[in-house]
Amino acid sequence: MICVENCGGLDLAVTLDCGQAFRWKSVSNGWHGIVEGRAVTVWMEGDTLFIDGAEESDRDFWVRYFALDLDYLALRQRFCSGNKKLALCVQAQPGIRVLRQPFFETLCTFIISQNNNIPRIRAIVERLCEHLGEALPQGGYSFPTAEKMAELTAQDLAFLRAGWRAEYLIDAAKKVASGEVDETALCAMPMQQAKDRLMTIKGVGPKVADCVLLFSLSFWDAFPMDVWMKKAMQQLFPRGIPVACRGYAGIAQQYIFDYARKNLSRSSEKATKKSTQKCKPTN
Repeated sequence: MICVENCGGLDLAVTLDCGQAFRWKSVSNGWHGIVEGRAVTVWMEGDTLFIDGAEESDRDFWVRYFALDLDYLALRQRFCSGNKKLALCVQAQPGIRVLRQPFFETLCTFIISQNNNIPRIRAIVERLCEHLGEALPQGGYSFPTAEKMAELTAQDLAFLRAGWRAEYLIDAAKKVASGEVDETALCAMPMQQAKDRLMTIKGVGPKVADCVLLFSLSFWDAFPMDVWMKKAMQQLFPRGIPVACRGYAGIAQQYIFDYARKNLSRSSEKATKKSTQKCKPTN
């Protein structure tokens, strides 16, 4: 077990259960999850993060995953001083973090997220891992590799009960396995170019691409838009995202999104019930 001190007010519940990650489960003493073949249980005591099941050699991995190397205190101060409405969003849930998740897993889970809800997304992801991932010594399964999935057809994924998404998953796997869509190359591109490259994958539209850019590749200006975010921008920021967010609009978006779901008018609730996940891409 390792512990990481001075986590800047990290709130695990809101971070792990807001729809940006789909392999974390609430347990009696915290949250249990599997990331890149590492099965761990995490919890907070004060401002210290405890990671049971982690080795000291993996400390940098987890610091990066939870974005503990970013100065969130400075970001929150910058956001709050720049706009009163943005300050309201930040202060409502200051412990939100944007994770740095594995690239191929993030790509697949947000393809699965299309026109879907969080419980069903999680169930499909777990079936995918149980059937095609590697069994872990600690229990559970790793996320399957692009290379393994690229050998399959959409019909081979019938067990997922994912419908038309299976075809998109196979195309994503083939493009990643072949290097046509490469994580390292994407990170080296300007954001719009990386977004365009991601959208060469079947079923990946602007919203899925923005989710991958933000939640995996650390393009902090990526700004996924769903029904709640459209409502938030209309009601709170009709002139656009505040200048104070420049360079970190995607991180600001997390605060805005959480605030919008919990506080804004629910007049269009019927339209959003089918889309309670963080990103509901359309294509």
